[in-house]
Amino acid sequence: MTATQPEALDAAPADEFSTLLAGIQRLVRRRLRQTAHEPRLRGAQVELLRLVTDSPGLRVSAAAEELCLAGNSVSTLVNQLVALGLLRRETDPADRRAALLYVTDAAVERIEAWRRRRRALMEEVVAGLPADQREALAHALPALRLVAEGLRTLPEEGR
Repeated sequence: MTATQPEALDAAPADEFSTLLAGIQRLVRRRLRQTAHEPRLRGAQVELLRLVTDSPGLRVSAAAEELCLAGNSVSTLVNQLVALGLLRRETDPADRRAALLYVTDAAVERIEAWRRRRRALMEEVVAGLPADQREALAHALPALRLVAEGLRTLPEEGR
């Protein structure tokens, strides 16, 4: 093995890791939907709202690239969210053909309420773990951030 080749991994833990992450996310969504009072948003709609919350004034094309979606798919999501009063689209003064995206106050309130409920849910579950397991989770966070970044920067096939 050379210095540039990654160490071979046992595929079973990597597969279990992926399965667990997907399962945890699905269970969190289901639990949070039980306490939601507003109409349900689809996953891609929520992802776009979170992205625009973190990057106000984002162009539709940049959102499509970040979300790994086709531009027309993001345009459809934008239209849906504008109709729901959760997203605002403005013409880019630097390029009148492009649109800049901003979340509305209603979207900010909705996202913050969701985050508060998610944080409370996860705090309750994690608090029920033994201390050594809570510590193990805390120590795993840097590695999980690197996994997320690695997935984000992985080249898209067919691009």
